[in-house]
Amino acid sequence: MERAVRPRGRLSLLILGAAGLVVFAVLMALGVWQVQRLHWKLDLIERVEARIHAPPAPPPSPAQWAAFDGEAEEYRRVRVEGTFRHDHETLVQALTERGAGFWVLTPLVSPDGTTVLVNRGFVPPERRDPATRAEGQVPGPVSVTGLLRLTEPGGAFLRSNDPEGDRWFSRDVAAIAAARDLGPVAPFFVDQAAGETPGGMPVGGLTVVAFRNHHLVYALTWFTLAAMLAGAGAWVARDEIRRRRAPPRDGAPA
Repeated sequence: MERAVRPRGRLSLLILGAAGLVVFAVLMALGVWQVQRLHWKLDLIERVEARIHAPPAPPPSPAQWAAFDGEAEEYRRVRVEGTFRHDHETLVQALTERGAGFWVLTPLVSPDGTTVLVNRGFVPPERRDPATRAEGQVPGPVSVTGLLRLTEPGGAFLRSNDPEGDRWFSRDVAAIAAARDLGPVAPFFVDQAAGETPGGMPVGGLTVVAFRNHHLVYALTWFTLAAMLAGAGAWVARDEIRRRRAPPRDGAPA
């Protein structure tokens, strides 16, 4: 004789329902958070695009360095003036659309004595020696246009900067300034624009402005999981109603 399908116990239903509601709430909260992150990211991209294409302006002054807000300033188009200290340039390993090589970071001393590190651009390994790009070692006062960038402390992934060995894997402004005994420097550096270096070396204008934006995909994933859980809960509820409404079978307790 076929056994009767009995309704689930009240306690087990309460536990199952409570657990389902908690997980559903968490999934919905994660989805909402990703939607908020999506709006934040789109707003950030819009603001950065406006900064990149704005007319160049002076960078933050030394009086503003202590309260420097990197998030509000990064990728702002700036113009700095001064004299390069080519004898204090630093080569930082780089991987670009032109291949592997080095960024050339050179201190620029302004007329008021303040120093800003300028990433003059990329050179391949065979042009790392300044003598191979003498035309680009511009003497005297210069005006540099570029994008304001944030310092990159510590080094690159799995590779720490080695100031004593003069091996650099990231553009760490404070560490480079200390290693080169530059004194106080701006808490940022400037990526020089393309076409501003005689002889074409270093190659400027290679700044990559890209933001990962997968928040919509993540949001849809969390909302889909929440919908699937809600569907599973509805199926369990309907099955429980069916069990309770089903007439008892012969030989089964009423």
